[in-house]
Amino acid sequence: QVQLLESGGGSVQAGGSRKLSCTISGNIFRDCSMSWFRQAPGKGRELVARISSHSSTIYAESVKGRFTISQASDKRTLYLTMNNLKSEDTAVYYCRHNGGPRCGQIYWGQGTQVTVSS
Repeated sequence: QVQLLESGGGSVQAGGSRKLSCTISGNIFRDCSMSWFRQAPGKGRELVARISSHSSTIYAESVKGRFTISQASDKRTLYLTMNNLKSEDTAVYYCRHNGGPRCGQIYWGQGTQVTVSS
């Protein structure tokens, strides 16, 4: 079974940086994409960034130029490097893996809290 675990969250001052990690255990499908989502207080869960098996990336407009998604060569660790953080970035950040032969099986981590203070 697949299990995802996020880490690296915490409190940071506006303008600062933070790097999140997500470790994936179990039988992963390396041809499928990996993503970071976030959920801010009082808001729904939204896509932050996605990386394909060929390292193609997609970013939310609100984080372009500030966040970078990347992964280890074995694809068992996913990263989100966050720079120039803003108060609006405060949220619980979730790691997601699309698995299965057709990438239709969704796996979520439990999330890690990022709090940006001004």
